[in-house]
Amino acid sequence: MIWLAWRQARAQTLIALTAVLGVAIVAFVDGRTSTMLRMWLSVLVIVVPGLLGAFWGAPLVAAELESGSFRLAWTQDVSRVRWLALRLAVSGLAGMAVAGLLSWVVTWWAGPLDRAGLDQFGSFDSRDIVPAGYAAFAFALGVLCGVQLRRTVPAMAVTLAGFTAARVAFRLLARPVLLPPVSAALALDPATTGYGSSGFLPLAPPPGLQPAAPDLPNAWVTSIGIVNGKGDGLTGSVLAGNCPGIGRGGGGGIVNPFANGSGHVSAPPGVADTMHACVARIAATYHELVTYQPASRYWPLQWEELAVFVVAALLFAVACAWRVRRIG
Repeated sequence: MIWLAWRQARAQTLIALTAVLGVAIVAFVDGRTSTMLRMWLSVLVIVVPGLLGAFWGAPLVAAELESGSFRLAWTQDVSRVRWLALRLAVSGLAGMAVAGLLSWVVTWWAGPLDRAGLDQFGSFDSRDIVPAGYAAFAFALGVLCGVQLRRTVPAMAVTLAGFTAARVAFRLLARPVLLPPVSAALALDPATTGYGSSGFLPLAPPPGLQPAAPDLPNAWVTSIGIVNGKGDGLTGSVLAGNCPGIGRGGGGGIVNPFANGSGHVSAPPGVADTMHACVARIAATYHELVTYQPASRYWPLQWEELAVFVVAALLFAVACAWRVRRIG
């Protein structure tokens, strides 16, 4: 039965491994000279797990149910649960191996560029071991969607949508608090604090003071705020009371009054002076509060995120087995 499961997964596995080899050759020939190639390789590592879930996981059982061949497969000496378990194990481990090998190639190739950028968390999703966990999750999710929907194409679509939603939600909501973030209180610096709004309309918050991020090489800054001694945030009314002209030509309308290479624009001297005075008044009772994950937590977070997605994949596998037992 193991040999049969491998024969059914052999062709797709060999094709995927050949593709990974092709990526390795392209990366080696490039010689670490292209930042554009680095970006595309990172994107490739991110999307491959979802593709494995859609093209390997979703059809695994859905194709059998759709064609009716499950009636023959499930009347053999091997129970349907064991049949499913072996196919999940062989194809799932193969998918994890493909994603993990691709991640290893890209991590090795992009290592010098990543270290030079001092932003290891910026490429967290496409480096080291977590892509293998994403592949396990996407594959098991695809199988579960196939078992539930019993149609291959709809299961593929739902798998891609569900995997993308899960990844985005985990990145925004769960990863920042997997380990309790470190907090640092800093004095507001008039020279590096600007005014504006971060984010994209219509989700952007109202304009306000924007402190510059502190210099924390390889750390992941999860939030930057302005609070008083009680921990209360700076409100628009307090800001307007201390800086009446802010945002109406009297020091507002800019994100940061000093260009720093991050897309901020310099302000005219008069506006900058107004901003300095405004920030100095606010700084008498408010300070900058930064929460971040230090560089030393990169690998603990990698292992914890890997564990979360692998455990979720195992739970999906159990749900698949439960559902398969009840298919008439």
